[in-house]
Amino acid sequence: MPKDNVLLEVKNLKKYFPIQKGILRRVVAHIRAVDGIDFWLKPGEVLGLVGESGCGKTTVGRTILRLTEPTEGEILFLHKERTNGGETYQKINVAAASQKLMKVLRRDMQIIYQDPYSSLNARMTVGAIIGEPLFIHGLCNAKERKEQVRDLLVAVGMNPDHMKRHPHEFSGGQRQRIAIARALTLKPRLIVADEPLSALDVSVQAQVLELLKDLKDEFNLTYLFITHDLAVVRNFCDRVAVMYLGKIVELATAEELFNNLKHPYTEALMSAVPVPNPGYRKERILLPGDVPSPVDPPPGCRFHPRCRYAKEVCKMEAPAYRGLASEHYVSCHFGDQLGLRPIRKR
Repeated sequence: MPKDNVLLEVKNLKKYFPIQKGILRRVVAHIRAVDGIDFWLKPGEVLGLVGESGCGKTTVGRTILRLTEPTEGEILFLHKERTNGGETYQKINVAAASQKLMKVLRRDMQIIYQDPYSSLNARMTVGAIIGEPLFIHGLCNAKERKEQVRDLLVAVGMNPDHMKRHPHEFSGGQRQRIAIARALTLKPRLIVADEPLSALDVSVQAQVLELLKDLKDEFNLTYLFITHDLAVVRNFCDRVAVMYLGKIVELATAEELFNNLKHPYTEALMSAVPVPNPGYRKERILLPGDVPSPVDPPPGCRFHPRCRYAKEVCKMEAPAYRGLASEHYVSCHFGDQLGLRPIRKR
């Protein structure tokens, strides 16, 4: 993996949630929500993190920001120190940073939550919600804070007069725009977008997606875009990481993934993407069985109980996470031999 010109580098990240039982709350097992993943993000790019519900996507995003404490691994972030003499850069391990340092790092890392209804404080006005990060970090006075809030509302396509209203007075799409404005308040470099479109109407999703594209260029943003919508990923993301049961099984550029995929699980996900052509039919790959429990994942390849290409070695030995081509990584024993295709006619 590249080491230079990297804004965020994640190494062997793990997050286990303990299962406690009995009066003494004794730990009897762990939920392996994230079980050793590696990826990186370059400045200005969009990395899509996809997979079915429960695979650990949201936990990855929250752990990177230390909203959830990691169990193991490194989260290396290229922090920009703003000083009177200019700017200096320093690579910091977020996983080991103190709370004092984390307050500084949060200026560079923000999150857009999935649900715009629960992520905004119903008792606060829009102006107070967007301006709160400026107040907490002591970056400006009340007058300057009000001016910045107005500018941010305009940037996300809303009326500056809306700053006097409360969240319940807005639609879902408008609330998500307010949440986006709040994430931009401190001028971050990295934004974790945790399924920011899934709670919105289809007609509004396209508008918010275009807004995110425009803001990326205007504010020089880098996105970790968590979603389950592959159609959005293809048009918005530069690279895509596919997760299954706490692990990344394939990572590649969006173009490479959609045209030359190498993992059977990715193939199954691709087969579920609708094609906007009523005269075109494709094979729908239905995976047998249920997703295994993250408490006790199967031995060998975690996907082998549901894989139609599985062989004996898949049941016994976990495949290495290896590079097949430039920036194309896969965790499959036979990923370069199966000749998978994203769409199969029938």
